[in-house]
Amino acid sequence: MELKRFQSTALDTLKDYLERARLTADPERAFSETVRQREPNRNIPPYRTLPGLPGVPNACLRLPTGGGKTLLAAHSIAVAGRAYLEKDYPVVLWLVPTNTIRKQTAEALKKPTHPYRAAIDAAFDGKVSVFDISEITQIRPQDLTEQVSIIVCTIQTLRVSNTEGRRAYAHSESFESHFAQVPQNAPGLERFANGPHKGQIKFSFVNLMAVHQPLVIVDEAHKAGTNLSFEMLAAVRPACIVEFTATPSADPRSGSNVLFRASAAEVKLAQMIKLPIILIEHPDDWRAAVHDAIKTRAQLAETAANDPRYIRPLVLFQAQDKGQEVTVEVLKNHLIDNENIAQERIAIATGEQRELDSIDLFDKACPVEFIITVEALKEGWDCSFAYVLCSVANVGSTTDIEQFLGRVLRMPYAESRSHEALNRAYAHVSSPRLGEGARNLADTLVEKMGFNPDEAAASMEVRQAEIPGFESPGGLFDRTPILLETVETAPDLSGLDDDVTARVKVEMRPDGTVSVAVTGDISEALEQRLSAAVQPERREALRAAVHRQRIAYQNSISPAERGETFTVPRLFLNVQGELQLAEKELILDLGGWTLNNCPAALSPVEFSIQETAERWEIDLYGEKVGYKHLDQHIQLEIGLLKLDWTDLQLSRWLDRQCRQPDLTQPVLLEFCRKLVAYLIETRRFSLNDLVRFKYPLAKATQQKIAAYRRQAYAKGYQDYLFGASAQIETGFADGFAFDKRPYPAAWFYQGAYRFQKHFFGRVGKLESKGEEFECARIIDTLPQVKHWIRNLDTRPQTSFWLPTSTDRFYPDFVAELQDRRILVIEYKGAHLDDTQDTKEKRNIGQLWAEKSAGKGIFLIAEKHNQQGQDTRAQIVAAAQL
Repeated sequence: MELKRFQSTALDTLKDYLERARLTADPERAFSETVRQREPNRNIPPYRTLPGLPGVPNACLRLPTGGGKTLLAAHSIAVAGRAYLEKDYPVVLWLVPTNTIRKQTAEALKKPTHPYRAAIDAAFDGKVSVFDISEITQIRPQDLTEQVSIIVCTIQTLRVSNTEGRRAYAHSESFESHFAQVPQNAPGLERFANGPHKGQIKFSFVNLMAVHQPLVIVDEAHKAGTNLSFEMLAAVRPACIVEFTATPSADPRSGSNVLFRASAAEVKLAQMIKLPIILIEHPDDWRAAVHDAIKTRAQLAETAANDPRYIRPLVLFQAQDKGQEVTVEVLKNHLIDNENIAQERIAIATGEQRELDSIDLFDKACPVEFIITVEALKEGWDCSFAYVLCSVANVGSTTDIEQFLGRVLRMPYAESRSHEALNRAYAHVSSPRLGEGARNLADTLVEKMGFNPDEAAASMEVRQAEIPGFESPGGLFDRTPILLETVETAPDLSGLDDDVTARVKVEMRPDGTVSVAVTGDISEALEQRLSAAVQPERREALRAAVHRQRIAYQNSISPAERGETFTVPRLFLNVQGELQLAEKELILDLGGWTLNNCPAALSPVEFSIQETAERWEIDLYGEKVGYKHLDQHIQLEIGLLKLDWTDLQLSRWLDRQCRQPDLTQPVLLEFCRKLVAYLIETRRFSLNDLVRFKYPLAKATQQKIAAYRRQAYAKGYQDYLFGASAQIETGFADGFAFDKRPYPAAWFYQGAYRFQKHFFGRVGKLESKGEEFECARIIDTLPQVKHWIRNLDTRPQTSFWLPTSTDRFYPDFVAELQDRRILVIEYKGAHLDDTQDTKEKRNIGQLWAEKSAGKGIFLIAEKHNQQGQDTRAQIVAAAQL
C-alpha cells in the first residue's frame, strides 16, 4: 500500500529525529532541532524525559482518526531499526490499550496479505515473526536475533498490579535458553532477592525484553482510559519509544512529545476520510431519527448508482442496552414492521449475535444495508461503505458518539468520489435538547479523534430536521449552515435589523423550552440576545456553538466553496520544445547526475573510529557516536552482532541501505564497493571494524551521496535557470490552481479582525498581531485585490512554490487582482532583508515575474524599505495600483 504524502512526511520526521538522537546522544536536543527544522514558526514544546528512562528517545506522531496510525507504526519499525537501533532485526514490543485491539492487531500482523504485515515484510525480506502475549513461551532465541520479532501485548501487561503483569515478571524455565549466553554481570536485569538463587538473573519475559532493549510502539494509547504510566517501561529497558495517537497526553511529567502532527485537512486531502459530517438532531422521537437515516441512505444509494465503482451505502444503528427502551430487538422489529425493511437487509452485531463475522459487506451480492449494534463496532471494525450513523439513545457524552463516528469516516477505495455527497458522512442523533448533539460531536472530534477546535467546527455541518413553517433551501446535500439550539426563553429580537430577524426561527416546544434556528452568519448583537435566553451555566456552550456556526458560514461563502479557482503561472524549462516544471528531479536529470565521476572516499572528518578503554567513538561529520565495550560484547554473545562478513557482503549491504530512486543499482553498488576498498586499503580500517560499525558507515555514506547530489543540483540550478542559454517560460495553462481542495493548515488565525477576501473561509498559520498580520490586513483591504491566500509552506500539493538551489520557496501571500494579474508577496523582517536566503528568493521571484509577460508581480515586502515606503506603499508601487 503506497503511503500518502503526509504519512511519508511523518516517517521522514521520525527518521530525522532518531538519527539526530543517535548522533548527539541527546533526545531533547534532537527533538528541538527536528521540530524547529520542520516547523520554524512553531513554539517548541518542552521535552519530557520519562522517569527511569534518561537518554531514551520518546516521540509521538499525532494523526487524527482515519490517518493510518497503525500502518505508520508498522513502517516505523524499519525507520527506527536503521536510524537509531542499528539492528538488522529489531525486537518490537507493540503496546495497545485493550485485549480486543491486541487480538485484532496480532491477527493483522500475522496475515501475510494485510498491509501492516506487507510493509514489514518488504522492509525485512519477509524475515518476520509475530507473537501474541499469550504465545511468548513459543519464542526461540533465534527468533530474536535472525528475524524481526514483534510481541503484541496490552499496556496492562507491564503492570505488576494485575495477574497478567505478574506473569510477565515471573521466573519461567521456558525462557532459560534465552539467557544461556547472557553474562551474569549484564546490567539492568531483575535478580532473585532471596532464596537459593539469590543474585541470579530471573528468566522472565520482562528480563528477556530488557536483554534485547526493544523498540516500543505505543499504538492508540489514548483509548486506554487512563494515561500510560511510562515508568513501568523502565523494566524492559526500551531503546526508544514511538507513540501513535490522535489525542496525545498533556501530562507535564509523562505526557507526549509531539514530533509530528497531521491536520484533518491533510487526511481529507489524501482522500482517506469523508468530511464534513452532516449532523441532523432529532429532539422529539427516536423513530424520526431512524426514519430520516433510512431516507438519507436511500438518497446516497441513488447517488452512488452513478459512481464509477461499486458503493452500497450502509447505516449503522446504535441501539440501547437490554432493559432500556430501544433495544436491538425493538429496533429491528421497528425497521421490519414500520419501515418495511426486509429482514435480509439487516445484520446484527453484538457480543451475542455476530452476524457480520461471515459476511463480506463489499460483495455486490450482499443484501445488507442496515447494521444494528450497541458497542461491538467501536474497536477495529472497518467498512468504508458505512456512511450514516444513527443513535437512538439520547446522546449525552463524547463516548456515545466516538464508538461509531470513526466507523463512518473511512473513504471508499481511499479515493474522493465524483459526487460531493459521497465525500461526506452523515449522523442522525436523538438528543434531549437541540444543540446537545452538535456539542458532543464537536467535543468528540477534539477530545477523542485528534481534531483541533477550529478543524472540528469546519468538519461538521448542522442540518435541520423538518420543522413546520421553517423550510431550509436545497436538499440534504446542499443547505446553508444552520445553528440549532434549545433555550429557556424566547430571545428578544427587538431592534435587530430585518435581515437578521428574517434568518431566525423561534418555536415553542411542548416541554416549555424554546427551539431557535438561525441560518447564515451570527452578529455580535444576535449572539448577545441568544446568550441572554439561556441559563448562565450554558452560556459558554452557546458561545462555542456560535463560533462553530460562524466558521461553517464563513467557509460556505468563501470563493473556494463557491467553486471559484485562480491560477498562478509556474516556472517551466523548455526541454526540446516541451515545457516541463522546473523542479529538482528535472534539473538533476538534465545535468546528468550520477555517482560515476564522484570519488568514493570518506575523509577522517566524515568518518573515523577511535577506541578508548571503555568504548569506541565514531566521528560522523563533527558528531561523536559512542559504543560501550560491554554492550558490544553482549550483542556478540547473544548473536545480535555478527562480524564474519566479506568486503563484498558489506558493499551489498551498504547498497541496500543507501538506495535512492535517482541512482541505478549497478552504479550505487560500484560506488559502495570502491568506498569499502578505499577505507580498507587507503584508510587502513579492518573489515571487522567496518562491519561492527556498519550503521554509522551507512549514515556517512548517505551523507556523502547527499552532498554530491546537492553540488550537482546547485550547479544545474544556476546553469538551467540563470545561465546564458537558460530557456525559461511561465504558463497559466499548466499553472498552479487554487481551488476547492482542502486547505491543510496546522492552525488558524484567531484574531478579532475579520478577513473579507481570503480565498478559503479561514486564514491558516497567521498570528493575530505582528508585521505579517499587518501585511495580510493591508492585502485584504486593497480594493484592487479580488482574493488572496495565506500560502502554506511545505505543502506542494496545495501551495504555490518556486525552486531554490536547495529546496522549495513558498511565498507568504498570493493574490489575484481584479485585472487578473497575480501578486506574490514574501514578507521579511528588517533583520532578514539582506541574508543569502532572501537574496536567492528575490532572484527566483524576479525571474518568475520577468517571464510572466506582465501577468505576475513579485515583491519582498518589509515594514519600511530603504526608500522609506511602508508596506502598503510598497505593494501599491510594485503592482502599480
